[in-house]
Amino acid sequence: MTFSRNAWEANTGLYETIAAMPFNKELAAGTLSGERFRHYIVQDAHYLKAYARVYAMASARADTEDLMVTMADWAAGTMRAERSLHERYFEEFGLSAEEVAAIEPTPTCLAYTGFLTECGAVAPLEVTIAAMLPCQWVYWEVGQAIAAQAAPDNPFAAWIATYSAEGFGEACAQGRAETDRLAAAATPAVRARMHHAFRKAMQLEYLFWDSSWRLEAWPAG
Repeated sequence: MTFSRNAWEANTGLYETIAAMPFNKELAAGTLSGERFRHYIVQDAHYLKAYARVYAMASARADTEDLMVTMADWAAGTMRAERSLHERYFEEFGLSAEEVAAIEPTPTCLAYTGFLTECGAVAPLEVTIAAMLPCQWVYWEVGQAIAAQAAPDNPFAAWIATYSAEGFGEACAQGRAETDRLAAAATPAVRARMHHAFRKAMQLEYLFWDSSWRLEAWPAG
């Protein structure tokens, strides 16, 4: 069994919990409150800047030219495509770029981006790639599931289209293939660290969705 299949099966319960979260159920129904989606999209903008930087870090440390190019392309693509999606919704919410930048990342957002940045800076390449895979894979699976049941004229149609698009699915498959390639040549100790990083990222995926449902904020002084 490949690393990616083994890791996904070991964390199926986490994925099913994410897919069944009220945030995603209401997003599919088109009934998610504007307040919750606004919270999510602002925090996602903070998150994706860090995510793109870790792709760039992985590109610099890549073991093959193909991986170097892929990671560099994904760093740039994350900033272009996802920023375009965010800016669409920021305009709807009447938020300027300066206002978004002034909103602090939540504790959960900082925990997730800090985890990925640490992996990118000091963990073996294999662990970094494994840590980044759940975000891509979970969004593809959730995007597909929501697209299959989305209400007509869903106000979140642009978000749904982004994460259920065929091209996004192809990128996810490529991410799995690269992770499996690295895992196949890794030592048992490194593979164990890859599994730990994959699970930690899955847990943080759950917490990220949940934080927007709860409208998480820093405690008042």
